[in-house]
Amino acid sequence: WRARSEPDAGQSPSSQDDYDSPWKTLLERYFRAFLEWFFPNIAAEIDWTRGHEFLDKELQRVARRAKEKRRYADKLAKIWRRDGTETWVLIHIEIQAGYEAEFAERMFVYYYRLFDRYRLPLASLAVLADDRPRWRPDGYRRDLWGCEVTMQFPTVKLLDYQPRLAELETADNPFALATAAHLLAQATRHDERRRLSGKLALTRRLYQRGWNRQEVIDLYEFIDWLLVLPETLEAAYLDEVQELEESTKMRYISSAERIGMKRGEEKGLQQGLQQGLQQGLQQGLQQGSTRVLRRQLRKRFGDLPDWVETSLLQGTPAQLGRWAEQVLDAETLEAVFRE
Repeated sequence: WRARSEPDAGQSPSSQDDYDSPWKTLLERYFRAFLEWFFPNIAAEIDWTRGHEFLDKELQRVARRAKEKRRYADKLAKIWRRDGTETWVLIHIEIQAGYEAEFAERMFVYYYRLFDRYRLPLASLAVLADDRPRWRPDGYRRDLWGCEVTMQFPTVKLLDYQPRLAELETADNPFALATAAHLLAQATRHDERRRLSGKLALTRRLYQRGWNRQEVIDLYEFIDWLLVLPETLEAAYLDEVQELEESTKMRYISSAERIGMKRGEEKGLQQGLQQGLQQGLQQGLQQGSTRVLRRQLRKRFGDLPDWVETSLLQGTPAQLGRWAEQVLDAETLEAVFRE
């Protein structure tokens, strides 16, 4: 799979930075569920009793990472078919991507390099999570003077699930809920209230599907990463989550970052009693906001340079709130902090 940001109009895809995202964690932990949801015919051909293995080193050997600034999150997995044949599956997921002329070519290049190096049966699959209905690459072709090379690959377009939102929210497969969260994030980029209500609805679903604690946490982190809220609405969301956990008696999603945020508030309140209530409370809130924003930035962009840490420490509450709103759609770290 491949996680990436959505480009501005006229921007070259090669100028962007692509980073791993919670999609990668979800796919690695629930690989079978991924194939059963998006490619059920292929999943039915696999002997799941023999397990599967991710081949990160093998994929790195054929990827042109040295020549490209972007970090890809394509995944290569080894599985066994029901007839006992060892087969490799190459997964590409384009997250929030627009048109990219070289996408099909990259599919082809990865395919022939893997086949040339390892000579094993190989299937390439693609999930397109962009917001352009007409962009549907499903093959690659080159020809010259009667010499022709053609490759076709199965694709899934997340936008096609839009009419099936009711099914997505009630299905038992975790990638159904992940798809619903992704579509909601796209649809509510400029509607914070709708995003809040949608995020609450998806969070409630986590407690209604009968999933275990780890599954709930994994999906909650995915939803929370996609559906970023401004500070005021985030506080309302957390209040609702707390009530939900108390009513269900399942305290699953009180993540370390949330706890740290509340500790920051409590610390600020204590300081406020000594130095002035307003000043201390504001400091606690700012510390908590900084901690959560730092986590979101790391998930989007990896290790943070020193200038980002300096900005986070020196940022005003208004700036922190603005950066938190920009982190979801920004293509680069610089874009997050652009005034």
